[in-house]
Amino acid sequence: MLFSSIPFLYYFLPSVLILYFIVPKKLKNTVLMLSSLVFYGWGEPKYVVLMIASIVIGYFSGILIEAFSQKKLSKVFLGISVAVNLGFLACFKYADFFIENFNAVTGLSIPLLRIALPIGISFYTFQILSYTIDVYRKDVPAQKNIINLAAYITMFPQLIAGPIVRYSDIAKQLEERTHSFENFSKGIRRFILGLGKKILIANSLGELCDVFKASDDKSVLFYWLYAVAFGLHVYFDFSGYSDMAIGLGRIFGFRFSENFNYPYISKSATEFWRRWHMSLGTWFRDYVYIPLGGNRVSKPKWFFNIFVVWFLTGFWHGAAWNFIIWGLFFAVLLIVEKVFLLKYLDKSKVISRVYTLVAVGISFVIFNATDMKEAFSYIGGMFGAGDLPLVSTEFFYYLKSFAVTLVIGIIGATPIVKKAVEKIFENSKISKFIWVLEPVGLIALLAVMTAYLVDGSFNPFLYFRF
Repeated sequence: MLFSSIPFLYYFLPSVLILYFIVPKKLKNTVLMLSSLVFYGWGEPKYVVLMIASIVIGYFSGILIEAFSQKKLSKVFLGISVAVNLGFLACFKYADFFIENFNAVTGLSIPLLRIALPIGISFYTFQILSYTIDVYRKDVPAQKNIINLAAYITMFPQLIAGPIVRYSDIAKQLEERTHSFENFSKGIRRFILGLGKKILIANSLGELCDVFKASDDKSVLFYWLYAVAFGLHVYFDFSGYSDMAIGLGRIFGFRFSENFNYPYISKSATEFWRRWHMSLGTWFRDYVYIPLGGNRVSKPKWFFNIFVVWFLTGFWHGAAWNFIIWGLFFAVLLIVEKVFLLKYLDKSKVISRVYTLVAVGISFVIFNATDMKEAFSYIGGMFGAGDLPLVSTEFFYYLKSFAVTLVIGIIGATPIVKKAVEKIFENSKISKFIWVLEPVGLIALLAVMTAYLVDGSFNPFLYFRF
């Protein structure tokens, strides 16, 4: 079930909200857990069993890690929890990748398992790992109530597309949280705006990307148009889902961390990754990079640590070489920047921003490729390889057709709109009218998006490979 679907918007979510707010306080986490399992099992009920198994393993691991905290057995139980959960992830997400590459190297023909990927497994696996590791580190006490732990792991607002919510961030909220009209209204507002990002901007730009891939009239500028379109598509899709998750969490009384902070205004790749998918970046920093020694080691070991983190970051996104190369591409960029490039980038805001946009644009071409052959072909096309013309008829046609969406996307990817809205609300005379008009505007926006969904408009799910 997707947030951007009629069943979720008009059947599932209203039913859950009504049930959640009428039950007594002690049953709210139970309702949240059960409704999350229904949400997750909507398409593939069999994978609910896998999730429940992960929850049970995580629960008892936490209890045992804490119980034997003064003994070596604590590390053993942590190792078992990590190994089992990563084993699940490896089996369902990476098994065929390893078999394919083993066959390619050895010349064998071991049949592929062709196991369907459980949606969201990368996200909830990382949440279970962070919980058990934090218990081992004594950063949080083990959760004795399995319902509360299950509510955290299965929580449908952030289950399928993040942000990655750490147990330590919401442990207290699982026990005690505030429900208010203010939280509810702000949550609804954030959700609708995120839904708008997804349906009205991301989906439209996704169509442009598909049109480009199917075109036989490619040109250099058409390749660049594709790179821009996909970069904006993935940003508005991902940040839209994050906004929806944060909004839904607010409705249920939770405060999730922000996941995006206008990454396209960055002046370096280093800054970009402080602003893009921040929950993933901090997860790898705290659970991989720092334990490896971070930057407090020799320079060769430091570079090695960066490569490990970015190899894992790429591999986490998908079981394919283009994701690995995408991650290593950023590893190289970050090392080059840290060694010498940043001091030159700091001298010019224009050059640094152009450099960052070009580098990120190329990276997302790699990210979205079906394989590395296609990735190299597309990058070559961006720089005129193969005697491509500079422009083509289809480039002009689709540039004109999607011009409004592209302009809205470019402006929306900057803080311009946010700052303008803040200034409007600072004006006491205007803000009085805004408080009245805003609900009307949000209802109208929801009506427009509903019409899009009813019409069966293009509505891809970007995270099926995550």
